[in-house]
Amino acid sequence: MPVNLFIFRQTSLKKLNEINTIINDCKANKNGAYEFLYKKHYRVLYGIALRYCRTTFEAEDVLQESFIKIFHNIHTYKHEGSFEGWLKRIVQLTAINHYKSNIKYNLNSDLTIDEYKLQDESFEMLFDTLETKEILIILNSMPEGYKIIINLFCIDGYSHKEIAETLNISVGTSKSQLFKAKAYLKRTIETELKTQIYA
Repeated sequence: MPVNLFIFRQTSLKKLNEINTIINDCKANKNGAYEFLYKKHYRVLYGIALRYCRTTFEAEDVLQESFIKIFHNIHTYKHEGSFEGWLKRIVQLTAINHYKSNIKYNLNSDLTIDEYKLQDESFEMLFDTLETKEILIILNSMPEGYKIIINLFCIDGYSHKEIAETLNISVGTSKSQLFKAKAYLKRTIETELKTQIYA
């Protein structure tokens, strides 16, 4: 067996054992277990909350609620699939519920017919030109309905069927909203790039 492959397997096994230990310690209510889990995953989960929320205050609120759900429901984790994926899913759903209960996002659009004709290829190329911080700023400037669709489909990998079920809308509406959101985002990115060029 190649040395690099052996080291990779050993590292993966060590990481898996560490995760299982954390989960079992939390289930057994051992001292410090929840705090360790919080500190280990806080940064990644907070990043997800930030993408869905308008302000850091809202993101912290969503994250706090998410960790409460995680702590209360960790005994239901079946060790099927990624544990971090399970944690991320809880944050995503908590953020979505936050939107649904506090914000009436608009499923209509005032974009022109010409803007509907924008191609996905040019959208992806523009998206790749920006830094993560810039993308986050632009996402936070979008109408709520567009922002949540971009987050779910383009970043978190939800299918239109999953989005429709999550937001209680039709698959057709999900597809339409994504197209309009990309058009809006493309226009915003182009404006941002022009501002940088002529600044």
